[in-house]
Parts: sequence; C-alpha cells; structure tokens
Amino acid sequence: MSEIVSVKIKNLDFNFENSLAKVVANRNCSEIKLAGLKVGPFEEGNEYEVQYWIAIGLVKSGIARFRQQELLDAAKLYKIQWKERVQTTRQISKLPEDFYPKLRRFLVKLKEEITKKPEKMREYEKVGQLTQDIINSRLKKIVSLASAPAQTEQILRNFTREERFLYEEIYKLISEWRTQILKNKEGEK
Repeated sequence: MSEIVSVKIKNLDFNFENSLAKVVANRNCSEIKLAGLKVGPFEEGNEYEVQYWIAIGLVKSGIARFRQQELLDAAKLYKIQWKERVQTTRQISKLPEDFYPKLRRFLVKLKEEITKKPEKMREYEKVGQLTQDIINSRLKKIVSLASAPAQTEQILRNFTREERFLYEEIYKLISEWRTQILKNKEGEK
C-alpha cells in the first residue's frame, strides 16, 4: 500500500511540475530554447504563463519572479489552519490549488534558507507546526468522512487530489471491512 501511495504522490507531483504557473518578467529577455521548447521573449513587467519547471528556471536565473498569489507563505498557512480549526469534522475547506506540492516546495525553500540565514530556523519550526496542524486536522476529517456513508460531490470537491485519493482508498477499505465483519458466518465465507 505504501508503494501505491508513493507512486500516486509522485505522479501528482509530476503533473504539478508540468502545470502552468504565472510569472512576471523582471527584465527583457529574448526567446529561450529549452529541450525542444521555445519560451519567451519576455518583456519586463509583463505576466506570462509557463510550465512550473520552466518557471523555476526563469526565477533562478533572475529573468522572472512568481506572482505572489502563486506562492505559499506563513501568513497563508495561518489562515488555512484557522479555517480548519473553526470548522466541524463534517466540514472541509477548499485549499489553494496544488496546495501540497506548493507546501513541499515552500518547506524545502525555508530549509535551504536556514543554511544562509540561521535566524530562519524559528520561522521554519513555526511553519512546520502549522503544517502538522493542518495535515492532522484534515486527516481527521477525511477519516471521519470516509467512515460515513458515501459523500456528495459537494463535499468531495473541497479535497485536493492527494486527499481525494486518500479518501477513496480509506472508504474502500472501511466498506470492505464492514462487509467482512457483517457477513453471515454460516452462509458466506
């Protein structure tokens, strides 16, 4: 089962890497050729949509920056955590698109910053705690919803792709378990 989960998460992460991200050009730049692809030209101040993996290269080279809405930060995580805490176990809030891939990258970035700026350790620890709170809260809700009768699409649409996969697997497992527990001993095996 753990291999199935690992493969599913890797596939979702691969899809994220190839999804479109919005960047703003920091400077003018002529067309760039990458592995058979052409991107650009870029004009300073203009916004562009490119695959995430290309956006990373543009950001690292200083040609562009991510739009602020594209990034996760501690303030956004605080808001998410607060929302999760005030809702009942039968409610699950909508997370930003591609929340988990962005969260993993945000945590990696913070950890890398610690090597350059040790004072970032405190922020990293706070963000780590927020992350655990969000994940634990959502996991409790997913398990609770998966152990109840099948949920409506209205509730399921608030799950991320990773959470939807987890919900479906838990729901199947619990349903199978119930069936086996309630089988008539004499008539069925």
